[in-house]
Amino acid sequence: MVRHPQKRGAPSERGDWIYGRRPVLEVVKAGKRHLYEALLPLPGRDAPEVAELRALLLARGVPFRAAERDELDERCEGGHHQGVAVRTGGYPYISFDQVAHDVKENADAVVLILDHIEDPQNVGSLLRTADAAGVTAVVLPEDRAAGVTPAAVRASAGASEHLRVAKVVNLVRAMQELKELGVWITGLDMGPQAKPYTALDFKGRVGLVVGSEGRGLSRLVGETCDFIASLPMKGGVASLNAGVAGAIALYEVVRQRAR
Repeated sequence: MVRHPQKRGAPSERGDWIYGRRPVLEVVKAGKRHLYEALLPLPGRDAPEVAELRALLLARGVPFRAAERDELDERCEGGHHQGVAVRTGGYPYISFDQVAHDVKENADAVVLILDHIEDPQNVGSLLRTADAAGVTAVVLPEDRAAGVTPAAVRASAGASEHLRVAKVVNLVRAMQELKELGVWITGLDMGPQAKPYTALDFKGRVGLVVGSEGRGLSRLVGETCDFIASLPMKGGVASLNAGVAGAIALYEVVRQRAR
């Protein structure tokens, strides 16, 4: 039996509104967050993803109801919701100690490090690639950076829910601790010290650092990297979008390990 919460919650109600059919479906499938309630399209012929979501919500006893477009627009702050949203608990970040444990247990661990990336679309894009490439963990700073927000979850198509992501106070210190565990860290950047990204050895325990939009790697982060890698730029634009650059480098890691 479907349980019907009140039509409109108070502005102070807890949780994040995750939106979009695939992101919401992945949130529910992953089972890592508390689910408060869901909003679905008005009754009619469900798309396959909506039908699957409806069945999962029923099976897990999550309250849901039909919602008009204007309410969904309001809840999702204008995001592309496709008629679907779910109110959840916050993203379940792990501790850096858990990242260190995972690295110790895996001689081929890959850690993706995001150096103060502020655009949730870039964060989401990188998380989606990280999941596809089998990344062990993702590390990002607590300040001056986008976290795993609803917009980032939407941009990741829900892949964020299947990753282990840690927030740290000091990114350089976290990198140093990873190096002590045998992780060789490569930062993506330009400059005379940079080597072509295909010339580096990405076997064993590796870390890959993607710098922020516009500024690239911060000075201390760049100095802490073992290597700096660059992507060839043949056209008139001097740099690539952070999400694209990170995806290219991550799949070089995948390519080398598949040989």
